[in-house]
Amino acid sequence: MADLEKIVEELSKLSVLEAADLVKLLEEKWGVSAAAPVAMAAGPAAAAPAEEVEEKTEFDVVIKSAGPKKIEVIKVIRQLTSLGLVEAKTLAETPDAKVLEGVGKDVANDAAAKLKEAGAEVVVL
Repeated sequence: MADLEKIVEELSKLSVLEAADLVKLLEEKWGVSAAAPVAMAAGPAAAAPAEEVEEKTEFDVVIKSAGPKKIEVIKVIRQLTSLGLVEAKTLAETPDAKVLEGVGKDVANDAAAKLKEAGAEVVVL
């Protein structure tokens, strides 16, 4: 077996141009490419942007339960929507009913906070 320390010492003395020539000679002799590992290392990094998940921009406010203060919840539903008293009451009494659909994140969170404050059980989807 060759003395690896001597080989490392000799290779350390090579100039950049000589090292490049050595790489070419070894590639020809062994039938390999020194560029392959570099290309493989760059491959997964290039694929990462394609895997980005789109950020959700539209949200639904769903009422699970009106809770013990149904009248307060009905008032908030009427404030948030253009529904009449009967429609708001029906919405408050219907489990998993959508109070607001396709609204922005801030609007959905604000509406959910108002409904929770009134005593309703709410989910933002």
